Amino acid sequence: MSVSPPRGMTISQVAERTGLSADTLRYYERIGLIDPVPRSMTGHRVYGEEQLEWLGFVLLLRDTDMSIQEMLLYARLRREGDGTAARRRALLADHRARLAEEIRRLEGTVRYLDQKIGIYDEMLEAERGAGTDSADAQISACPARASGGARSR
Repeated sequence: MSVSPPRGMTISQVAERTGLSADTLRYYERIGLIDPVPRSMTGHRVYGEEQLEWLGFVLLLRDTDMSIQEMLLYARLRREGDGTAARRRALLADHRARLAEEIRRLEGTVRYLDQKIGIYDEMLEAERGAGTDSADAQISACPARASGGARSR
């Protein structure tokens, strides 16, 4: 009877795929942010699709500035099962509301920066216009131009 090795990814492969260090992955497991990862017969972690999907969700929450405490609470509630659906929904809805507010704030900042950039564009255009007019005036005033053009050979 042969025992086939578990399918999945090693911690180094997951680290490379996610951009997290192996130490961070171990830390997330130790504090309960991710469930204990199954081990191979040799004791190495083997991440399957379920762990990768959950880790992807954790990274999404982290990348949108959800606090580690809130992520830990969500992970704990998830492990407790369907009876916590309302609390998990509320956590996500609160996080979404904070994100929506941040997006509105950032959009206001972008509009303000667009106005500032527009002012600089107008200033630079005016300088180019003044510079072009000034250069045209200098060429027109050039004696060689005034007398009919450049010297002929």
